[in-house]
Amino acid sequence: MELSLVQRLLLIEILISEIWSQERPGPMRAECFGNLLRITLSAEYFKDKYLSFSVVDQSGIAWELNEAIASQCGYTVTYSNWSNIEFRASALSCHSRLEEDMFIITVEIKASHAADMKNATTHMKSASCSYGPWSARELVCESNYMEVSVRRKVPQTVKDFIQDEPEDWNLAFLEAKGEEASIWQIVFHQPEEKTALLVSDAWSAGYGLNTTDTRVVLRIPYTAAQIQLVKDHGITFSAVRSSIFYKQRWMILMVDTAVACPVDAVDYINKTIIWTVPKYIQPVSAGETSSKDVLVEAGVDLHKLSAKEMASRKYVLLNDLHAIMMMIPIGAEGGYYKTSVRSGQHGTKYAINLFLEHQWEDNKWGLTKYIIIKEIETPFEQVELVITNNSNLSLRLMNVTVGTFLPDVKLVKLTIEGTTVAVPEAVQHGYLTYEIRYANGSKAYIIQVPLDAPSIKKEYMGADMRAYTLNVTLAFIIHPTSETFTVPVITVSAVKDAVLPSARGFCDGRNLHLIITHGNVDQNWLPFISDTHLTPESVKKYNYSLRDNGTHLAISVPFLSSHMNYEDFHASGLKASLHLTLKDGITLANRREFSVSCSFSPSQLIQCLPNGTVVITAVKLVGAEDLDTSLFVLRDRQCKPSLVTERTATFKFNVNTCGTSRKFNSTTMTYENDVLYFRPGSDMLVYRLRFVCWYAIKQAVDVQYESKKNPPPNIKPGFGSLALSLKLFKEKSYTEPYQELEYPVVKYLREALYFEVELLQPKDVRLELNLDDCWATNSQSQDSLPQWPMLINGCENSEDSYKAVFHKVNYSLRVKFPQHLKRFEVRMFTFVQGTTLLQEQLYFHCSVMICSAMQQPSGSLCLRRCNPGKHRLDRSAEPHQHAKVSSGPVLIRKENN
Repeated sequence: MELSLVQRLLLIEILISEIWSQERPGPMRAECFGNLLRITLSAEYFKDKYLSFSVVDQSGIAWELNEAIASQCGYTVTYSNWSNIEFRASALSCHSRLEEDMFIITVEIKASHAADMKNATTHMKSASCSYGPWSARELVCESNYMEVSVRRKVPQTVKDFIQDEPEDWNLAFLEAKGEEASIWQIVFHQPEEKTALLVSDAWSAGYGLNTTDTRVVLRIPYTAAQIQLVKDHGITFSAVRSSIFYKQRWMILMVDTAVACPVDAVDYINKTIIWTVPKYIQPVSAGETSSKDVLVEAGVDLHKLSAKEMASRKYVLLNDLHAIMMMIPIGAEGGYYKTSVRSGQHGTKYAINLFLEHQWEDNKWGLTKYIIIKEIETPFEQVELVITNNSNLSLRLMNVTVGTFLPDVKLVKLTIEGTTVAVPEAVQHGYLTYEIRYANGSKAYIIQVPLDAPSIKKEYMGADMRAYTLNVTLAFIIHPTSETFTVPVITVSAVKDAVLPSARGFCDGRNLHLIITHGNVDQNWLPFISDTHLTPESVKKYNYSLRDNGTHLAISVPFLSSHMNYEDFHASGLKASLHLTLKDGITLANRREFSVSCSFSPSQLIQCLPNGTVVITAVKLVGAEDLDTSLFVLRDRQCKPSLVTERTATFKFNVNTCGTSRKFNSTTMTYENDVLYFRPGSDMLVYRLRFVCWYAIKQAVDVQYESKKNPPPNIKPGFGSLALSLKLFKEKSYTEPYQELEYPVVKYLREALYFEVELLQPKDVRLELNLDDCWATNSQSQDSLPQWPMLINGCENSEDSYKAVFHKVNYSLRVKFPQHLKRFEVRMFTFVQGTTLLQEQLYFHCSVMICSAMQQPSGSLCLRRCNPGKHRLDRSAEPHQHAKVSSGPVLIRKENN
């Protein structure tokens, strides 16, 4: 059956519609919507790529688009549904190819990972859409331009008739005069004046003008100079009143090309978007005396919705005599939430792309089709982000989840201790980041960092608890707007792993000593005696001793010093105590207090010299802090101290002066005096210290007292079973030991051997491991010969050209008790016979001593065997337990080929 033209066109339209509807998903998808074509680019496919758009004309030339050319030629590039990219084109765009009732557009898209578009891939998309019939006038309000096209009615001209007289042109319309050679021009009607522009000038000004066989087209960017803002029913419109004049042989034809598009017209009431568009607005309806509605339809994303579809989405479309109103609940289907930033704060906006088509007939134009595409965004609404601490303390990991975010957000940077790094570089600081996605499209980010990372602040909370604080700032970017915002993340985890510093004290004849073993909470604690911070300067000033080797802090204070507390005199001597406080390095709050008390012989206070000179030191006792030591006197109040400190007063005088009394017997001569203190301004005696010197008739000696020692409790060495290990490590970092399956280990000349001796059991913080002797043999027997000594009495072998090197052991995740380990390295030059390097397997052995790390009954310390730069101290008085441990074998080779 032969089809009519109308039937054939209808069939073509149906077939094209079928093709679009069945098109398989890919990086680009084309859809026809009346006189508009839309090409949607897959956000996933073009993710993180720079894009450029060009339109290919009928000659195959690609014209690259920018914002100005796009709005002038009828193209729109926008984003929808987070990151999907849309390209829209008008049927009458500059490069459309019109064939009967069909328009064809070819788009070239280049994508590159580089901003300069190097190594770009090219994607071509050609699409054709059928459209018809055209209305007498069609108005389009796009997001970046206004377009008006009107039917061009040109009377038939008389064949071969030519009018060459230019005067006839000038008599028609003054506005159309222009240049003699001009083809056409446009006249803008403004309240103040009329402005006429030739086609070339109009194009230069950004206007798009075009003609087809049947239509005249004018396209106006919203930034055009001739746009006027007018109000109609309280709604602001961007409007242009214009006329296009063109010459057709003997005629000058005029076409009214007025257009107006709503600028605002949107209200937000009770979580509802209200969009109002007045009907028959000026200047679009100028000259009309009667009109009636033909069609009012609306939709979303260019899709028209039926009344049933609108009801299911709770949309409301109202059409009364004066206006069309559309009401959309915020958050309804068809729109989407997008991330936004205001004053640095994270929030969201609800976005929806509405579509309205209004057709009416009037007595001037006949049928007018008015299409409005309205991209609406609701006002900014701040959204509080949730930071969840999911730390796994058993694995010593801080684990924080930050979210939730919409899909258009991406984490790009972290600021750690003032240093900003990109996400991939954060791994070098111990920070791992993960993105997790949820079923609804939203996502969150996980930040994971070890508790022992340097950037994690550790603070003692009390008892055995420590607070671990994660303080990092996350920087995010929003696509496609490239807005940025930051989220500070501060979380605290309490961990029961605090090791407090401990102390042991002892005294010798002239000093009080405190040995403080560091814990893991006192790195920033400061030592104070009274209100004096013990710094190198203050220690030197008071003649104290302060040493810190990283694991222990040793403090020695002379018996007669400014910060000593003198508690009581008794028959055997004077009891003195030293009080030390560890204070927080920031708040100076007291964190830990230690003290040591000892009784000192009175001989420390008095000297009876053979020449009859007496030197006596009086001390201010605890409880008498208000005494002024400079006011101490002897019996003769004219005898005043020659040296005064805050707590002591020293007198030096002859036994025949200062009111000293004398007694004799058959063998000795006794001198006696008192140190006195009277309340200032009165004769009230508040302090008396009596002292005596005995001189033999033929010899003068110092008075001697037996000092009654009362040392504090000490730890007795344990004699339980011991478990030891001697390991060989691969590197100086002591992170990876050789495993059992890797033995025998092959080593070459000049290579170093890194040994670690460890006390495995018992795990007693009061015990300390000390090296005695370490040697090598060529058999597993520890006593076999020959032997090559590496350490002797805990020190390097002085006869070795390449002496052993000791390495300090610090607290770490693996090393809980640094005093239980010793590390040293030796070079392969050590193992020679004569001048020949051994080339056989060797076994290594060490003898160790395990002793108390606390004060011994004799008052000596459990001293380490040998430190670099220090001589080994006598160990004869130390209670200890011997043990031996071995490792190997190691194969010695001369050269490494």
